[in-house]
Amino acid sequence: MAINFGTQEHDYFFVFSCFRSKFKHMKVTQKHIYQILSLLAFLLLLISFSCKNNPKQISSREIKQYKEPLVKVNKILVEKDRIRIEKFAQRRNWKMQTSETGLYFIINGNSTGEKAKESDLVTIKYRLSLLDGTICYSTDSLGPESFVVGHEDIEPGLDEGIRLMKKGQKAKLILPPHLAYGLLGDQAKIPPRSIILIELELVDIYRE
Repeated sequence: MAINFGTQEHDYFFVFSCFRSKFKHMKVTQKHIYQILSLLAFLLLLISFSCKNNPKQISSREIKQYKEPLVKVNKILVEKDRIRIEKFAQRRNWKMQTSETGLYFIINGNSTGEKAKESDLVTIKYRLSLLDGTICYSTDSLGPESFVVGHEDIEPGLDEGIRLMKKGQKAKLILPPHLAYGLLGDQAKIPPRSIILIELELVDIYRE
């Protein structure tokens, strides 16, 4: 199978190819990781933009080869995030559970009700901060927030965490970047690739 790309892609893929060769032999540091990821993200954006113009075929096999460095960097980043989160929790003696997606959580408080689920309207109080203690957003200043579970543009990790809770319960959620604001942050208070801590209370669940 072939994939259509613009004529400029060969220039970009040449850069990718040179980068792949160098990457295989370099000792990766934290600084290298962010430089690598930024370069790859920039090149992918260039490719995406140019493929809308003057298409030219490049094989799917060739595309797969160019993706290898990005996959490798991503695995390194995910592992570093995991180690950082677990050390953060250990320093505070938090015995957190981990979901299959990589969400870290502690649920506190007893409740006899049902857990929140898809299409429930929920009201929450929360404080969202970075692992260095910087508070980014809080209902102390913004007021309680309401939204429909599974139908609003919220962080995947927050949506997942709420589904683990019952009315009246509180939780601590630690979201790695892929469950939070991703590669770019929120372009406001949350930096790129941030791990975030959400201290959460599920105030109410409204269900038809």
